Amino acid sequence: MTDHFDSEAFYAALNAARLGRQMTWKEVAEEAGVNASTLSRIGQGAKPDVNGLAALLTWSNLKAEMFIPRAAQPEAIPLPSIPASVSRGPKRS
Repeated sequence: MTDHFDSEAFYAALNAARLGRQMTWKEVAEEAGVNASTLSRIGQGAKPDVNGLAALLTWSNLKAEMFIPRAAQPEAIPLPSIPASVSRGPKRS
């Protein structure tokens, strides 16, 4: 199975952000609103849960796409053009 998220790179980036702010992991957890155990598990290679990931991405100003290997990202499929009259839905009387 292909890993779709690089937890090791994410943890390294979080650590760089933490060091740049001169914070402890406990302070990061408190400021980000996650359990300190979440950070410990990520540091041990576990994948973060979606709420923890969102909180830590917000805290660090990192983008999730940075940690998704290109091979795991599907090719973008262009959406068909939708006429403006159709996209607004039916007229209401």
